[in-house]
This record gives sequence, structure tokens and C-alpha cells, in this order.
Amino acid sequence: MRVGVPSEIKSDEYRVGLTPTAVREYVSHGHQVMVQTGAGLGAGFSDDDFVKAGARLEPDVESVFRDSDMIVKVKEPQGVEWKRLGPQHILFTYLHLAPDPDQTKGLLESGCAAIAYETVTDNRNGLPLLAPMSEVAGRIAVFSAAETLLKHNGGMGLLLSGVPGVAPARVVVLGGGVVGMNAARMAMGLNAEVVVMERSIPRMRELDDIFMGRVLTRYSSIAAVEEEILKADVVIGAVLIPGANAPKLVRREHLSRMKPGSVLVDVSIDQGGCFETSRPTTHNDPTYTIDGVVHYCVANMPGAAPRTSSEALNNATLPFGLALADHGLEALRRDKHLARGLNVLGGKLAHPAVAQAMGAEFVDPYGAWAQAA
Repeated sequence: MRVGVPSEIKSDEYRVGLTPTAVREYVSHGHQVMVQTGAGLGAGFSDDDFVKAGARLEPDVESVFRDSDMIVKVKEPQGVEWKRLGPQHILFTYLHLAPDPDQTKGLLESGCAAIAYETVTDNRNGLPLLAPMSEVAGRIAVFSAAETLLKHNGGMGLLLSGVPGVAPARVVVLGGGVVGMNAARMAMGLNAEVVVMERSIPRMRELDDIFMGRVLTRYSSIAAVEEEILKADVVIGAVLIPGANAPKLVRREHLSRMKPGSVLVDVSIDQGGCFETSRPTTHNDPTYTIDGVVHYCVANMPGAAPRTSSEALNNATLPFGLALADHGLEALRRDKHLARGLNVLGGKLAHPAVAQAMGAEFVDPYGAWAQAA
């Protein structure tokens, strides 16, 4: 198969769809890999690194799309990229379609087969291709919150860790999944007071064991969430419903009752955000303030650490990408977990949560969801 790797064009995005290590694996399977010139520079990979791994460099993005059967990216395709996709293409990347009707329409009109990293599953009902970026994002969220708390960045002027004789910040994490656990670990490591809000009692027990009681867990009822966010110096939104819009846990009316200069970090922003007042921001302009509360809603937090993120992502995506390259869409018949990554096929929506978000018909061409019934 001919596999294309274009440069990422989303604002402040420096990751790359395939690392040279991954390219070498594809080439060893007999596939031709075409990498756009300069695609890996932001992540620290030179064009020569890709050539040594067996890739062919392409000077322009049009030829990468035109000559490829499968496009491997990191972030969702932008408007100009939708127009380069056609029925002959398999697109393998993050999509986050539920809050993005324009992208959904563009992919439907293209006729391509679009497979989303974030909805591929595993035998434990996990999201193995989302997990590595969730780990990175959860950790970056705490660093970003600590910076945003500083007075010159609009925060209340509080040091996250505190100092002897002065209390540290209180960090409330909404969601105890991969993002939430990593955020809690980093915040705890910086000596913050940490509360994790979660609805799964077994997960709360697991977190209590992992953190040996040093992190407070609370059941995420409406009343408990409201109580905790009003006491918080930092709230990190880490909730996820696979493929669907994130629920809004912090409402506009809460903000005026929160501490002035407190910080909201919305890691769920790719799925529409879990704060009612969230809107996507960029690394160049990461924050805005509403009712005295500073919002940090960067939609590609892991893009700030592109080398780490690209390598971690490729470690997870490689076996699935190779299966698609080796077998084409037949790979979806062989693996129901990969088939659950299919969001768009031939102008139809093939993921139930995305179809529900769009109010559109859902199709299950490979029986991935019928098997779960």
C-alpha cells in the first residue's frame, strides 16, 4: 500500500503522523511511504531521518494525497485537506467529530474511509490510541495550570506547590480516567491538594490504592461537583464519553461564585469541552477570562511536546496502522476493535455516538457494534 504522511497544518501543531521508526516498520512490510518534506521537523525528525528509514520525500502536500492510498496524520484534517480526500483514501488520525459538524460534512462528502484513533477499542474496553495522548495531556494540564495561576498570567498569584507554612493549591480533577489519573499524579507530585471526582466506585477504589490515600476521591454527583469547584484553585476537566460530546459539568453561573483568579483547564475541549464557557484556544493564545475565572482550553495540548507525543502515539498506533496497510479495509472485518475506530465510510456515519451527535443515520458495515449488542 502507498502510505502518505503530510505535514500537520493546525495552529501550533508540531507532531508527525509517522516517526522514522514507524516508517521503517511499514517499509519492512513492503509498503511505500511518502512523507512531505519537513513534516517531522517540528518533532525533531529531519528529512534525512525519514529517507534513511526508507521513505520517499514529497515536496508538496498535493502529491502526498494524490499518490497515497492511506493518509496517516495526528490531528483532524482541516478544511483544505477535506478537499484532497476521495473515495480511494483511508484516513487514519484523530477526528473528534461529535462537536465538529463542518469536518463531519467534509469527510462525508469526500467519500473516504475515516478511522479515528480516539474510538479504537481494546479487549478491556479501553481506548488504546487515545491513552498515550491522554497521558501527555493530563501531565501538561498541571504544568499549564501552575503557570496560569501566576499573577502575570491572569491567575490569583498562587504557587501550586505552596511553601512551608503556606498551603498549596487545591486541584479538583473531574474524571478519573487516563487524563485524570495522570493529572492527579502530577499535581500530587507538586505537593498540591488533589481531589478526583469520579462516578465509577471500582475506579475510585483503584485510584485510592494507586495513590495510597494521598488523593481524595469523591463521587461525582451534581452537588459534590458544585461544592468542590467552589473550593478549588484549579479545576481540570478530564471527562470523556467515547465519540460523543463531553458533558457540561461546570456551568456559566458557577463562575461568579468561584475564587477570583482560579483556573479552569479543559482537556476535554477536543470533544466539545466539559465547561459550559469553554472554547478552543491555541498555544500562542491559550487563555481567556470570564467572570474572573481564567480558562485554558488549548485543543492540542500534547502538541507542546511533539517529540514525546509523536513517539508515544506511534508506539500505540503502529500495529493498527500496519494492519490497515497490510489488509486495507478488510482489516476491519478481522478486528472489531479497529472497526470501532471507523467513523465515516462512503458518505455514511459508522460510529453510533457520532451519528447521534449529528442526528444522522448510523451504519455498521463491519458488525463491530452488532457484536457488542
